[in-house]
Amino acid sequence: MLRLDGIGPLYQQICGAFRDEILSRSLAPGDRVPSTRALADLLKVSRNTAVMAYEQLLAEGYLEARIGAAGTVVVPHLPPRFPSADPSSRPWLQQRALCRGPARLAITGERILKAIPVRTDRRWDLAPPHLPYEFRPGRPAFADVPYSVWCRLLGSRARRASVRDLDYGPPEGSWELRKAIADRLRRLRGIETSPEKIVIVNGPQQALDLISRVLLNPEDRVLIEEPHYDGARWAFLGAGAELITAAVDNDGIKIPKANPGRPIRLAYVTPSHQFPTGVILPVSRRLELLDWASRVKAFVVEDDYDSEYRYDGPPLQALAGLDRDGRVIYVGTFSKILFPALRLGYLVLPESLVEAISAAKAMGDTGTAILQQLALADFMNQGHFDRHLRRTNASNAARRNALVGAVHKEFGERAEVCGANAGLHLFVWFKRKRGQKIEAVARQAEQAGVGLYSADMFYTRPPGRTGVVLGYASLRERDIREGIRRLAAALT
Repeated sequence: MLRLDGIGPLYQQICGAFRDEILSRSLAPGDRVPSTRALADLLKVSRNTAVMAYEQLLAEGYLEARIGAAGTVVVPHLPPRFPSADPSSRPWLQQRALCRGPARLAITGERILKAIPVRTDRRWDLAPPHLPYEFRPGRPAFADVPYSVWCRLLGSRARRASVRDLDYGPPEGSWELRKAIADRLRRLRGIETSPEKIVIVNGPQQALDLISRVLLNPEDRVLIEEPHYDGARWAFLGAGAELITAAVDNDGIKIPKANPGRPIRLAYVTPSHQFPTGVILPVSRRLELLDWASRVKAFVVEDDYDSEYRYDGPPLQALAGLDRDGRVIYVGTFSKILFPALRLGYLVLPESLVEAISAAKAMGDTGTAILQQLALADFMNQGHFDRHLRRTNASNAARRNALVGAVHKEFGERAEVCGANAGLHLFVWFKRKRGQKIEAVARQAEQAGVGLYSADMFYTRPPGRTGVVLGYASLRERDIREGIRRLAAALT
């Protein structure tokens, strides 16, 4: 008697029951199965359902139809060794079965799991979505995005798309967008580059992965800021690199005076708005960093993730604009200016790396979505990008002022604010919370409806005092003030 398990459509349940019977040899090779009419009567289902089930089993090779009175039978030749009849062999249960025991991973897979462990502290991808005062860092000003303009440009590109626009695009990205980026970087960031040296990526994380795959061998050394963006740490550790941390002071990363032991292959920095502290690397130390990289023959990754938002003057010249030795790899993104779901970023590469990075990109994804790239190029070339950036600079400056004012009002000298002159987040030390576990602070804040994000996750070793990163661009000014008021009340 066939047993249906109640999972999925009826015809799939029938298929699963027959597979179990056949694979367990309860139905032997060559056995005749009931007609579709008899099966429908037996299981109290429609005949169409029985027909669909048999058609599926015939297509998969479990049954074969014979001419004449023989009807439909189990295939006569089954291999002597065959899968068990465990229900997990059914397609809709395969994923559940795979999760029942540990998989045997390659060395790279083990490294990736160690680089990105299951965390017990708060991370924004695990935060409860219902918190009304969510100070998640990295989120842009969603309310300020000119959606109507973006939709019009994207629709226009889709309506007049050629076959070339709908085909697989070049791995390095569309020429139109790369040219628009090169023009803008020359004009505003002092980077003399060309479209040929730009590769479009699916966000900065893919850029870091490409850099790691192309430049790093297992056990190569990477110099990284302390604290730092943990996504960079993941990429480098996943490649098997050894991380060498350099402390960050009020002038950014401290440049090593020597290159002890094995050479350092790569350095990762956020000079225009250090993540997460917000300090700025002055030109003297930038030149020192470039001189060091030239001497030790290391590449420098400049992650320029949110430097367009600067509230006390124009954006600074990029580190890549000072590079004369082909050592700087510049990483840019549109996630903070428009929205993260766009998944568009870019690399500005030394000429020596263009071919290898493009090849690695082609191996990974055969190209980034073309229509979005073309719409973004139009958005930039028609002036919408600069207008949007001017508006959001003003609105984010107001949000920044509201947050700084609220922290000073509610905490006074109990809190030290860092990195307030640029970007989309503040870094705050709670002076009188030394020794208090950030988990306890985060729990108290969550109970008050406030989402907090620990500074600990951006350190290889916990800093020994309580620090948080407060993103503000996605919040309204009144919600910023109320959130900090609730936070102060919860921590009192």
